[in-house]
Amino acid sequence: MHLTDQQIEDFHREGWLFLPELFTPAEVEVLKRESQAIYDQERPEVWRETNGAPRTAFAAHTYNEAFRVLGAHPRLIRPVEQIFGERVYMHQYKINAKAAFTGEVWQWHQDYGTWKRDDGMPAPKAMNISVFLDEVMPINGPLLLVPKSHEAGDLEARHDVETTSYPLWTLDDATVTRLVAAGGIVAPTGKPGGVLMFHGNLVHGSAGNITPFPRRIVYLTLNAVSNAIRTPTRPSFIAHRDFTPIDPVGDDALAQMAQTYRVAAE
Repeated sequence: MHLTDQQIEDFHREGWLFLPELFTPAEVEVLKRESQAIYDQERPEVWRETNGAPRTAFAAHTYNEAFRVLGAHPRLIRPVEQIFGERVYMHQYKINAKAAFTGEVWQWHQDYGTWKRDDGMPAPKAMNISVFLDEVMPINGPLLLVPKSHEAGDLEARHDVETTSYPLWTLDDATVTRLVAAGGIVAPTGKPGGVLMFHGNLVHGSAGNITPFPRRIVYLTLNAVSNAIRTPTRPSFIAHRDFTPIDPVGDDALAQMAQTYRVAAE
C-alpha cells in the first residue's frame, strides 16, 4: 500500500486523508469480534465511561493476535513511513468505542499536545492512522476535524481531567472558533474498513452518540523512530517504551485469519 503523490499533497495541505474501504468486510469482521471480546474483559487497559460502557482499550496488539496483525499491517504502516520518510514504531494503540446511546464526547484537542506534555515527544512527527470497525455516519458521533489547523502549530491547552473519563489537553472555545473560521469543520464518514489518517497537530474532537448505532475505531499512533519519547509519565500500556521499528506482516495476514474463522464456523 503506497500513497500517490496527489494523496501526499492533499495530506500535507489539509492535515488529513481518508482511504475508503481499505480492509475487506471479512477482515473487519475478525476485528469486530475480537474487539467485543476485549471490551468484555476487566483489565487495566480497558477504560470505561462513567456509566460503565467501554470507552477505549489500550495496547490490544500486546494481548490479542488479530490486533497484533493489524498493528503491523502494511496498509497502515507503509503510508505513514511515506509521509515521515523513515521507519516508525508504535507509540500508542487503542480501540475507541462510541457505544450506542451512551458514547461520550471527546473534547477539542490536538494529539501532539498530549504526546508532548505527558510523554516527552520532541516533535509532531507522529500521527494517528485509524480503521473504522463500524459504519461511521454523520449521526453516530463521527470524528470532527478542522482542516488546515495543523498549520497553527502546537497550541496552548488546558489539562481537563473532569469533563469525561479520559483526561485530555483541551483547547478553549476562542481558539477553536478562530481555527474553524479559517478551515471549517469536516466529519469523515464511511463504511467499515475505511482508514483515516491525520496530522498530530490537527485539531479534532467528537460529540456523544445518542443513536442506536455504535461507532468503533481502531487507532494506531505511529511515531518516527528518530522522534522517540523522552520523559513518559503515563503507564507503558498507554505510552509504549519499545521503540523498535515495526516490521510489517504480509498483506494477506488478516485475510488468512478471516479464512480460519470462517472454516471454524462451518
